[in-house]
Amino acid sequence: MPLIARRVHGRWRAAMLGGVLTAALLCGGCTGTSTTTDGHAPARSARPTTIRVPTQAATINAALARARPGDLVLVSPGVYHESVRVRTARVVLRGTDRNRVIIDGQGRRSNGVVVTAAGVSVENLTVRNHLLNGVLVTGMSDADGGLARGSDGYQRLDPARFPPLDGFRVRYVTAHANGLYGIYAFNAQRGVIERNHASGSADSGLYVGQCKPCHVLVQDNIADHNAIGYEGTNASGPIWVLRNRFTRNRVGLTVNTDYQEAYVPQTGGVIAGNLVSDNNAPDTPEQADGGFGIGIGIAGGQDNTLLRNRVSGNSRAGIVLASHEDVPPLGNRLEDNTLSGNAVDITYRASARSPGHGNCLRGNTLHRTLPEDLPLTAPCPRGNSKSSPTAPGTRTTPPPAGIPFLDVAPPPAQPQLPHARTAPATPAFHLPGDVHPDRVPLPAPDLLATRHRQDASAR
Repeated sequence: MPLIARRVHGRWRAAMLGGVLTAALLCGGCTGTSTTTDGHAPARSARPTTIRVPTQAATINAALARARPGDLVLVSPGVYHESVRVRTARVVLRGTDRNRVIIDGQGRRSNGVVVTAAGVSVENLTVRNHLLNGVLVTGMSDADGGLARGSDGYQRLDPARFPPLDGFRVRYVTAHANGLYGIYAFNAQRGVIERNHASGSADSGLYVGQCKPCHVLVQDNIADHNAIGYEGTNASGPIWVLRNRFTRNRVGLTVNTDYQEAYVPQTGGVIAGNLVSDNNAPDTPEQADGGFGIGIGIAGGQDNTLLRNRVSGNSRAGIVLASHEDVPPLGNRLEDNTLSGNAVDITYRASARSPGHGNCLRGNTLHRTLPEDLPLTAPCPRGNSKSSPTAPGTRTTPPPAGIPFLDVAPPPAQPQLPHARTAPATPAFHLPGDVHPDRVPLPAPDLLATRHRQDASAR
């Protein structure tokens, strides 16, 4: 079985879930009708207002239907059984209590929150038990404000016809037990995903896809007990993945090229200061092709920098460099990472069809590579211009069977957005601002541990 499983596309999984998804995806209880999406509408004569749920509007969608650009929809504690659609630009959707404002799909609705307007911020609430996504941010929106056909998974859509959504923020969100992705940014750029907790996703807890250039910052998140903690597919720089905790998934983090999405190949990501450990958890949903025991995987990714990450305790490999079909891994730099307790710390598994070159290693703390002379054949600063040797195939035991995503245990209570009840609305524009990955240190082994669910077996 290959170390990196071929990706399973959401449209296939959706088909297996049944026809109920189509109707639920298109509306799923939503009532909003605003169609402002450009994010640059003329200023309103009135100041932005706060619309409170349920005192001023009975449902979240009813509040959003009334909202104008710049307004704050402020949601009080409760369990809300609706699929929320945000179609008005520059709206802020916020819960007053992250752990008690819950958008619950009950295992039958497709999405928790779908954002198809620019400059929207989703913050300080929980989305759980959806068949597809907890929070979906996408420019794949048709003229009627609905999702373009194929946006529920991986049918390649033309970004010239569906321009990327420009400006988004998802922060202080708990996304738990969602059947595809916890937090999913697709065909969207100039955004920030920060201080979220994603668990129980049957594909990836956090996902950024189909953007070039992305201008996306993913920082200070936790993703545990997912099939994959974080996935960036055809998500090209500038994009930064900084100071996150990706632990006890089946696979910690992947950076991929994939022909199912636009903008092949993936290039230019920076992955720095992350803790990527113990991604061998059996009490996780199983991706159908069975990736397991891998910390970081790069498949067909090019010119990425992995800097000062701590990668440990992964039962098959700490870091894997591989091809994707005819796309080789090119020019990836692995510098000052600390690797320990992995079956093999770094393995190079590019194919004979697309062997790759220019990948380099410098200053890493590690014990074993495959091939064993990899540090000598791929030195920095300029890497090796020749094709790197590929590690021989190794026989591995089958991964343990996964569990249904709805059966994954919930995380502990998570920290609140400061002053959530009173802070003014801040639309998601001019993001992500200045980013300095060179200042991100090697993380401690207990990075973000106070927000992490400890398994009974580990206590």
